[in-house]
Amino acid sequence: MKITQTFFGCVHLIDIPRYQDERGWFSESQHQQQYASLFNMPEPVFVQSNISQSKQNVLRGLHTQINHPQGKLIQVLQGKIYDVFVDIRPQSAHFKQWQAVVLDSEKSQQLWIPPGFAHGFLSLAENTTILYHCTNYYAPNDQLSILWDDNDLDIDWPLFNQAPVMSEKDLLGMSLKEFVTCVS
Repeated sequence: MKITQTFFGCVHLIDIPRYQDERGWFSESQHQQQYASLFNMPEPVFVQSNISQSKQNVLRGLHTQINHPQGKLIQVLQGKIYDVFVDIRPQSAHFKQWQAVVLDSEKSQQLWIPPGFAHGFLSLAENTTILYHCTNYYAPNDQLSILWDDNDLDIDWPLFNQAPVMSEKDLLGMSLKEFVTCVS
């Protein structure tokens, strides 16, 4: 396992070994001691794992939890996503900046996003399935959605003039300015 790209000094794109033979392939989805060593930090403890399936052009996010922030280890099991993460740590030099990476099931990669980021993704393929391990439990009363198309973020979503398919909760998210006021 090795880090192939780093964003904001703490978000890591990771190549994970995939062992292949005539039967198919095998790969570990998470190994806490290896991640602790790789990131030079105390072991991230994953307390909840989620699987999400999305049709093409489904956009989920941008989600965060304020009092129970989650670190996420994300891997695409089938299909492809445009994965976006926004630095919402007020003390960070990268506060309110975003980055994105394409993850797909053909590559043996994971994305580690530590607590302190809003996260969302756009499904670029039909029947995309992702697995993500979280460092904190989902807390529905603590979750916020930041608008995916907020002008202050100006995220370049690869929608090709198509409207995304979204939940009502995400369509009614708050602006980045409202979010900053909310957490100040």
